[in-house]
Amino acid sequence: MNPFELLKNTSALKEQAEKLQKEMEQMTAEGSSGGRMVTVKINGKFEMQEIHLDPLCVDNRDVKMLEDLIVAACHDACQNMQDQLKTKSGSLLSGMSFPGL
Repeated sequence: MNPFELLKNTSALKEQAEKLQKEMEQMTAEGSSGGRMVTVKINGKFEMQEIHLDPLCVDNRDVKMLEDLIVAACHDACQNMQDQLKTKSGSLLSGMSFPGL
């Protein structure tokens, strides 16, 4: 792609990026661990919105396991959000080639 053509289209790209950012604010992703004993919901800004703990995993004798399950569920939710964002942003960058990337 000609770099001058890219410069001509910067306003359209900016508009698409702003639209994507607004859409991200509305997106949610869920992650889970321990066979869904712990579920976490995050928004498009990767902020945790909800957490659900199955009463079976709440055992004061094994707090470390619960902590690990929460971390794993958060990681899963973040990975799911990243996948959604890649899909959404793919259309924004389709057809463009950036040397070296």
